Amino acid sequence: MSNRNNGDTGERRRSKRAFSKIAIISVIVFIVMITGAGLGFLTASIHTMPSLKGEIRPAASSQIFDSNGKLITTIHSVENRLPVSINKIPQNLQNAFIAAEDARFYQHIGIDPRGILRAVWSNITDRGVSEGGSTITQQLARNALLSQDRTLKRKIQEAFLALQIERQFSKPEILEMYLNQIYFGQGAYGVQAASRVYFGKNVEDLNLAEAAMIAGLPQSPNYYSPLSNIKAAKERQSTVLDQMAKYGYIDAETAAQTKTKEIKLATLSGSNEVASYFIDYVTQQLIDKYGADAVYKEGLKIYTSLDLDMQQSAEKAMRHLPTAYTDKGGLKQPQGALVAIDPHTGYIKAMVGGRGNDQFNRAILAERQPGSAFKPFVYLAAIESGMTAATRVEDSPISFGSWSPGNYDGKFRGQVSLRSALEQSLNVIAVKLANHVGVDKPLYYAQQMGISTLVLRGNTNDRNLAMALGGLTRGVTPLDIASAYGVLANQGVRVEPASIIKVVDRAGKVLEQNSPHEKVVINERSAYIPTDIMKGVLISGTGTAANIGRPAAGKTGTTDDNKDAWFVGFTPDLVASVWLGYDNDGYLGDITGGGVPAVIWNSFMSEAAAKYPVRDFPRPGGIVSATVSTKDGLLVTDPANKDVQNEIFVDGTQPTKPSTLIDEKDKDAKNKDLKNTKDPKSQEQPAETASDKTLVPPPPKADSKPAVSPAPPPPGKPDNKKN
Repeated sequence: MSNRNNGDTGERRRSKRAFSKIAIISVIVFIVMITGAGLGFLTASIHTMPSLKGEIRPAASSQIFDSNGKLITTIHSVENRLPVSINKIPQNLQNAFIAAEDARFYQHIGIDPRGILRAVWSNITDRGVSEGGSTITQQLARNALLSQDRTLKRKIQEAFLALQIERQFSKPEILEMYLNQIYFGQGAYGVQAASRVYFGKNVEDLNLAEAAMIAGLPQSPNYYSPLSNIKAAKERQSTVLDQMAKYGYIDAETAAQTKTKEIKLATLSGSNEVASYFIDYVTQQLIDKYGADAVYKEGLKIYTSLDLDMQQSAEKAMRHLPTAYTDKGGLKQPQGALVAIDPHTGYIKAMVGGRGNDQFNRAILAERQPGSAFKPFVYLAAIESGMTAATRVEDSPISFGSWSPGNYDGKFRGQVSLRSALEQSLNVIAVKLANHVGVDKPLYYAQQMGISTLVLRGNTNDRNLAMALGGLTRGVTPLDIASAYGVLANQGVRVEPASIIKVVDRAGKVLEQNSPHEKVVINERSAYIPTDIMKGVLISGTGTAANIGRPAAGKTGTTDDNKDAWFVGFTPDLVASVWLGYDNDGYLGDITGGGVPAVIWNSFMSEAAAKYPVRDFPRPGGIVSATVSTKDGLLVTDPANKDVQNEIFVDGTQPTKPSTLIDEKDKDAKNKDLKNTKDPKSQEQPAETASDKTLVPPPPKADSKPAVSPAPPPPGKPDNKKN
């Protein structure tokens, strides 16, 4: 027995050794294959790599088309480049670039393994990357000789070219070539052109603050452009100065002082180009995605969402803007913005970002207080909470701590329906509704519908009753609020705004093709009720100047300090927002949202909406009509009762209790008793509870993730907002 066991054991050992040999041989063969393939790929990448002399294709201009295939403009390939020697480039500017882009520039041989590992570690730990993994030499190789493709092949070629460049040129020569090569936005290549474009001076005259701002541009030339986004430019400048202090080029005190130094920007020459703000908007998106060389040299064909006819109507409508004065930059004040969107596709059909020769696109960048244009989100929350257009609320004085909201005209109207309150833009009712449903619920719907600027956390946030009147921490942009109103026009479906439909390269290859991104964010019946109410704003409410003689809905907005005036409105097929205000401190006087903005909206929509057939907003299933009393909102069956109106309801919310007529002689006494004993909200609604103020609204069926967390802080003290 023992011999047999020993024999079996030996046999198993021999089998294991044989298997181990086979496994080792297999692994070796696999490694050899992978190594061979890798070396083959590496060799192929090197052999197909361009020489340092470069084999440059003739540059071709890119073209931008509207949604109908009409050519809007050609982006010319001529580069604005004025090379300068390294001796004319201030040491502060050289140091700023090295600190921001490649701190070990004078130590590495073209590639920097330590820098790559540092960048990888920053990405892994999600700390952000203040210095990229690519060295200045690698960036020079990429910008001068390679494409912007993010492929392994390009990275390998970039690394080998960087090694060659370092062997062939000195560090000052490499830095000089780099600073004359890279793109700085606004069509400027190289530091000299950038200095002229942004500051109107030669590069040798730049001070430290200007040098740090220039050095911060290459990371994202269009986003950090001080001509279009001074806030972002200052933040990036601050990061560059911190890097300079970190690596000993300046001390911390100098960095801190420089951050506060005023930046004086150059004034751009005027442009009569149609859709100039939209063209800049699209160009910036393309450069961020494909690189400046692709946009300016590679002959792209960019098919956009813009409708050239609508754009011309928008620009013509904006001529209604009044002019109080011309500022130091040569811009007429007040300024304005208009943006129009197809609510079914999200396509931006028209965009005017201001008037003048500046690059600040107010349609997408200006965050301004919306005033009463924010109220529809409050009314939507009330409808979603079971209230109706016929629900009556007491328009009477109320206080929250030291704040007592009031109406625009200082009057109170007693019992009014939600329909009448929104049509007439009554502030007190909006605040009472927000207090009843809880502040989180309107914010939830606003965010879901497209308002991206809400502040929901921190010591200063929007979770207080001020938001019911448009008193927000940051404000809203014209693009955001137009997109949000588009959800109402599109029966509760949100479609992300889009400006680019298709991009084709010079060989006819489609680089990208976009289709609408839809998401159901509110119930179609809940969307229909406020839409129907807002039709009355144009017929008999605060926005009659916007009435275009066909089914349309909208809302006026004016801030209490008279700094901002809005009209946002829509037909079933087109939504547009109009904003008016001063760029800096300035007051509009007696201009309200129902005045100039409504007139501009009317002028634009009268022409733009003519492209679509006249039709009313489609009425979804589950909407019913009932005859209700104008005195108490309850059901009327008595044909002798003349104080009635036909009202619509989400099925199940219509009143069932009959209205009781009140004799004139008992009317005053009865109303007095009701004031003292009844809930000031509708008789149909339950009493207000603490939970109504704190619960987050249940998310729509299409999204199970809530937008805000519960337990809002006590309401702050906002300004009273006008209509």
